[in-house]
Amino acid sequence: MHRFIEIDGKRIGNEYSPYIVAEMSGNHNKKIENALAIIKKAKECGADAIKLQTYTADTITINHDGPGFIIKGGLWNQQKLYDLYQEAHTPWEWHKELFDYAKDIGISIFSSPFDETAVDFLEELGTKAYKIASPEIVDLPLISKVARTLKPVIISTGMASLREIKEAIQTVRENGNQNIIVLHCTSAYPTPIEEANLSTIKKISEEFNVLVGLSDHSMGTKVSCYACLLGSCLIEKHFTLDRSEGGVDSNFSLEPKELSTLVKESKAIKSILGSPSFAPTKSESISLLGRRSLYAIRDIKKGEIFTNKNIKSIRPGMGIKPKYIDKILGLKAKKDIKFGDPLSEEMIVEKFK
Repeated sequence: MHRFIEIDGKRIGNEYSPYIVAEMSGNHNKKIENALAIIKKAKECGADAIKLQTYTADTITINHDGPGFIIKGGLWNQQKLYDLYQEAHTPWEWHKELFDYAKDIGISIFSSPFDETAVDFLEELGTKAYKIASPEIVDLPLISKVARTLKPVIISTGMASLREIKEAIQTVRENGNQNIIVLHCTSAYPTPIEEANLSTIKKISEEFNVLVGLSDHSMGTKVSCYACLLGSCLIEKHFTLDRSEGGVDSNFSLEPKELSTLVKESKAIKSILGSPSFAPTKSESISLLGRRSLYAIRDIKKGEIFTNKNIKSIRPGMGIKPKYIDKILGLKAKKDIKFGDPLSEEMIVEKFK
């Protein structure tokens, strides 16, 4: 596994603060002014990247109302697929302006392509990465085309079986691309918190030896923060300026205050987790004096034998460690030692270690 991958010069991996992606999706409500404002606000909130979705109704489905083409249940109940995607898509003629604006203000931007023509289009725009949406994890030809760009590939796993995840990862690797991040995901909108199943994050990491993150469709930031505790190196959340303005994804999207909280909390969690350490920290250095060590508990003359009556394990910890006392007892003092002096090797005639 790569220890990190880079998107637009930013390193992403377990040694770094989680990379926060604000997903615009259809929250622009068909107004480019809203799309530009979402990008600006994501930058102000501290997100690392803004993500688009690149499709049209005609590249993702057909205009048909037969079985399967009308959504049953959930947030978009009774909507026709074609009509939903017509409403939610980000017009391709906006993309260049959105990409240019993101670059100008200093926030990374990339997208989810939903067919091969979208990959060609995004290559022309110079996208820095690709996101494979959960439903597209079974579209191995699309994944192959994306992988061959050799740019980072982020794969969401909503609804996917272990075998399907394996096939997607293998497809990327077989095309010579090792820059992979796999996102645990539950494709329910919004995701009930009891279906978050965050223990899957560790399973994916162990099973496939990849960097792992979370695409989170739950309400609020709680699930994402817990995912950071479990080692997620990337968090993706849908983002809107104001849920009350409506929109196809607004119901489960974060507002600016929440996104700012997620950015701050994810950095704090990374700081709290730190790195594995089995040595005193900087702030513990003072506490080392609270350990026991060997001290002279009365004056000891040069040549005198060390006994339990003239040395003892006490605090503070400036002398020889207590574990050596049995080796020192019976040895001779190399010089005069005063009451209250910490014992050191230079005070002992023979080497005891």
